Amino acid sequence: MIYDYPPGATPIDPDEAGGLLLPHITNRSELDRWEQDNIAEAEAWALRRKPKDLLSADFIRKLHRRMFGNVWKWAGEFRRSGKNIGIDWRTIRPALKDLLEDAKVWIEFGSYPPDEIAARFHHRLVSIHPFANGNGRHARLMADLLLVHVLGRPRFTWGSRNLTHAGDCRQQYITALRAADRHDYRPLLEFVRS
Repeated sequence: MIYDYPPGATPIDPDEAGGLLLPHITNRSELDRWEQDNIAEAEAWALRRKPKDLLSADFIRKLHRRMFGNVWKWAGEFRRSGKNIGIDWRTIRPALKDLLEDAKVWIEFGSYPPDEIAARFHHRLVSIHPFANGNGRHARLMADLLLVHVLGRPRFTWGSRNLTHAGDCRQQYITALRAADRHDYRPLLEFVRS
């Protein structure tokens, strides 16, 4: 299997690569196509009706499994290794619990406008980086589900381009996330509706 990663992507370690369920895949474009087909099925499932447990660790895992479970054996399982980004893997569960509780408070008290709640949620989920791979795609869909099912807003447009591949749009997204790391959410708020 040939893995070439766009800037800012999380490399898959050899143990994780062994979890590929489709041995006929030989390059990144084939992997992307199979993953995208799986993600499209998960989006349709998740957008059909409001999940009762959307803001729960169980749903976060279930959505990841739905998005990548036809491709990766470890889909829906929290990572058990260090990555180039994300928190220490041993602190994923408490960090997710804190994020989910914070999001419930932001919603209940209207702490931020709806788009900002979803953008902040997305940023924190990406920062935690709970899975071996697919974290950005998963966090974007989670933010969209939060917007649609809880906040009554349309999905984000996410730059209106493919963020999986290297390019200007992906670089703008990464730059916006890095600004959010410094507590400046303006670039991310502009990007998500561009």
